[in-house]
Amino acid sequence: MSDRFEEIAGRLDRLESIDAIRQLAAKYSLALDMRDSDAWVNLFPEDVAVGGGRSGRKALRDWFDETHSRQFDGTSHHIGGHIIEFDDPDHAQGIVYSKNEHESGADWVIMQMMYFDRYERLDGRWYFRRRLPLYWYASDLNKPPIGGRKMRWPGVPPYEGSFHDLFPSWKAFWERSGGPSALPVADPAPLEKFIDTMRRGHPLPKPRVRS
Repeated sequence: MSDRFEEIAGRLDRLESIDAIRQLAAKYSLALDMRDSDAWVNLFPEDVAVGGGRSGRKALRDWFDETHSRQFDGTSHHIGGHIIEFDDPDHAQGIVYSKNEHESGADWVIMQMMYFDRYERLDGRWYFRRRLPLYWYASDLNKPPIGGRKMRWPGVPPYEGSFHDLFPSWKAFWERSGGPSALPVADPAPLEKFIDTMRRGHPLPKPRVRS
């Protein structure tokens, strides 16, 4: 009876954790779009790394306020599919799609991206330990991002995004020209290992700062 109770309690904790992590992504978008920098930085732990040797929520809030007052007049982030997998009861990783709109001066920039996340539970509460943004395109609403260098921000030379760089399957597919493969179909990914299986040990791309 005790083992059965522990199993049920563990499964319930997993379900509650999944919901809390999904709420994190939604809260992130709402706080960002409403420019509530205090609410936004509190989705990260107190010792969050900010870059440039800086850390902590105050340093992250300073970055948020400077970036979103200088680059954007307004934003809207629309959350898509969200995959969450657990390393242990208090650590997880995830992929979440995001379709975004940005008012930037005279331009209305649309963006397609995903985040590769690391989550951590501290004192019973889930936080983002890290968010790595991966971009496919950003372009004026009236200018479809056809061709290469799809990241096309106003006043910035076009550049390549990192949307496909986390997963080696994209490059491998095109290297065989999309034709039939002689390789056997791989076995299904183990439970909680779908993301790791797709990554195949591929290194993390270098982060960009746009959101």
